Amino acid sequence: MASPTNFLLHTFVWLALATTAFSLSPKFYDQVCPQALPAIKKIVQASVHRERRMGASLLRLHFHDCFVNGCDGSLLLDSTATIDSEKNAPANVNSTRGFEVIDQIKAEVDKVCGRPVVSCADILAVAARDSVAALGGPSWKVRLGRRDSTTASKTLADSVLPSPFMDLPALINNFKNQGLNQRDLVALSGGHTIGLAQCFTFRNRIYNATNIDPVFAKERRATCPRDGGNTNLAPLDPTPARFDTSYFKNLVEKKGLLISDQALFSGGSTDDLVKTYISSPEVFWNDFSESMIKMGNIKPLTGKQGQIRVNCRKVNW
Repeated sequence: MASPTNFLLHTFVWLALATTAFSLSPKFYDQVCPQALPAIKKIVQASVHRERRMGASLLRLHFHDCFVNGCDGSLLLDSTATIDSEKNAPANVNSTRGFEVIDQIKAEVDKVCGRPVVSCADILAVAARDSVAALGGPSWKVRLGRRDSTTASKTLADSVLPSPFMDLPALINNFKNQGLNQRDLVALSGGHTIGLAQCFTFRNRIYNATNIDPVFAKERRATCPRDGGNTNLAPLDPTPARFDTSYFKNLVEKKGLLISDQALFSGGSTDDLVKTYISSPEVFWNDFSESMIKMGNIKPLTGKQGQIRVNCRKVNW
């Protein structure tokens, strides 16, 4: 008969193994399909080379996926009789893009792996990392092993995705609800160092804000009239195709494009961190990488939860 001590030891080891088996790991595909990550990287690099803006678009897909029921690929699902697609939420409709690149990656990864073993949720996480790296930003070890959801929620997307019109307290609370702190908020907002924004998201700021550089406001008004032109684009910082710290320098100069951007440097609790990122870019890179890993760990489906979708746009039946 085993001693109580041995029994407890065996129980502890079993629990440790069970926990490890269902946690995310950078090595998740090392044995089942070592070709998967290189295949993703190749397509992302080619896509970003064709259109630099695509890097920001792929990064945003991962972000908007993770904030709604966790990083489960739910954003990729099209509408059906039973699914009200998150793509139709105000923060996503006519705004999120890059879905065709994800489709291309999925097809290639399934081909090189010989079968569908890589989830759409994991593809989003890796594509986000590879997009940042392709635009000159940091790289990090993406933790893998997510599985795909069989549901989506436009209603939840309507309520939980951060708005470009939020002030600092609202942003802090929004990120706190996802288990992310103020440092994560500022670091992840730094992702706006790449990409563009539509006129309707910053119109109110350039015409009505008082904490805005007047010359900058005038420049933005040239392509964003008071009426119409809602989808006209403007860069989120002066170097929208390069991952750097220009975004934070803009904030100090009162040139944040969105209300939610300038909120990070408005006499509040995040001002000092903005200054730190300007003076020490390596701190920003490190924090951004760590916050991306942390965000990627929001409520993942693992083990036997969910499924590995054959088509990222629809549930397996």
